[in-house]
Amino acid sequence: MIALLRQIPNLLTVLRLACAPVTALLLLDQAYPAALGVFVFAGLTDLADGFLAKRYGLDTQVGAWLDPAADKLLMLASFLALTYVGVAPPWLTVLVLARDTAIVLGVLLAKYMAWPLRVQPQLLGKISTAIQVAYVGLMLLMLAFEINLPNLAHVAAVTTAVFTLASWLSYGQVLLHTIAIRHSRPA
Repeated sequence: MIALLRQIPNLLTVLRLACAPVTALLLLDQAYPAALGVFVFAGLTDLADGFLAKRYGLDTQVGAWLDPAADKLLMLASFLALTYVGVAPPWLTVLVLARDTAIVLGVLLAKYMAWPLRVQPQLLGKISTAIQVAYVGLMLLMLAFEINLPNLAHVAAVTTAVFTLASWLSYGQVLLHTIAIRHSRPA
């Protein structure tokens, strides 16, 4: 029974994984209120699985990998769809995707080179992700309720870009520090 309970957060994460393509498809079909609803549901599953895993010790190794993957897939699908429907500027989507790609490539490079990189979320990375989620939520809200505030959308995009870039630079600094440590040690 405990083994089954341990899987509840993972099940919630799998539901969030499923929300990513559903949100994107609803956006592409211009079913904006439904897309907002699925996005909110995805957010609630994220909160619930995190709460259950931490509060009741139901975290698993699978969940440790699956949870951030679900978050990234939801953001990827949302940004791409929002750009396709003309809401998110392409430069912002490229920046968000480039940051995540660079982080993954940096981690893979460090593993390949056997560098002592400690992979752990940073505060600035968490803030950046929260702002990206808020940006997507705001754009979906504006679409769902037919709110046309271009200045707000622009400020939100620039704010998201600033924090995304700052986070990217922060993670890059960690990688460069790791490389410096590795190369300062005698061979």
